[in-house]
Amino acid sequence: MSAFLPLHEAVIPELPNYYRGKVRENYDLPDGRRILISTDRLSAFDRAIASIPLKGQVLTQTARYWFERTADICPNHVLEYPDPNVVVGKRLDILPVEMVVRGYLAGTTGTSILTLYKQGQREMYGIRLPDGLRDNQELPQAIITPTSKAFDGGHDEPLSAAQIVGGGLLTQTQWDTVSAHALALFARGQKLAGERGLILADTKYEFGTDAEGNILLADEIHTPDSSRYWFAESYAERFESGGKPESFDKDFVRNWVVARCDPYKEELPPIPQELIDQTSAVYVRAYETITGEAFAYPPEGEDPLERIRRNLAKYF
Repeated sequence: MSAFLPLHEAVIPELPNYYRGKVRENYDLPDGRRILISTDRLSAFDRAIASIPLKGQVLTQTARYWFERTADICPNHVLEYPDPNVVVGKRLDILPVEMVVRGYLAGTTGTSILTLYKQGQREMYGIRLPDGLRDNQELPQAIITPTSKAFDGGHDEPLSAAQIVGGGLLTQTQWDTVSAHALALFARGQKLAGERGLILADTKYEFGTDAEGNILLADEIHTPDSSRYWFAESYAERFESGGKPESFDKDFVRNWVVARCDPYKEELPPIPQELIDQTSAVYVRAYETITGEAFAYPPEGEDPLERIRRNLAKYF
């Protein structure tokens, strides 16, 4: 049994305008601020399948590390951090395009460039890739592979810059701004990750506009959930041998479930505590490796929701 209690949900009736996301609980304050609470929910197969102790704190604090180190590149939504799992930020209108930046030919989803490349496509996302690339090879330069933001729970769709502007999803000025920000953020991320012995292979960014129309970075940045990190030391050897790059393997629970049922159609079997604890340890290791900082563990046995309620009382 884990010494740390998971945060399954963070429903706080005293806070207004509640919205439940896959992982985060959101509350909109009347003055234009938004409270985002990162729970420990692990989302997969279009549902929450488990709660991983400390995961929400890892995501919040990893994003904080990166927000603070990229604010000179792009303004972000953050106003304050009243709790290790909580960020209070400006409420934004999220732009309907997710900016995925890739430095390597990698990925597993149907919209990933590796999947499309192996199907024989060379023109994708308005970009042409050269012939002869191998799985997980570094690209000649980082590219943006934007997708439509599926607000209704549908699947994201690949887009080109021409489709985004021509279809009215973004203005030309907005596209120019977010694409420049995304590439600059990724370059900073690759540089700092490299200093920590890591390769930032790809990541995704979300942007939104504030009440004055300014474009700000939203959601999270360079977390283990939004980014693909590889270990630099073993990359070359594994690439030459055709092996999979070494990464933070957080998929113990997902892999265990898939081996035992069809998670899209069948009821999930009870997930062993050992797998949950292993996944929690990987998240903590990811935080410490990415940031170079020791993880600030909460007191053992502490109820995270009670702590969060105390720290957010001033907003009631």
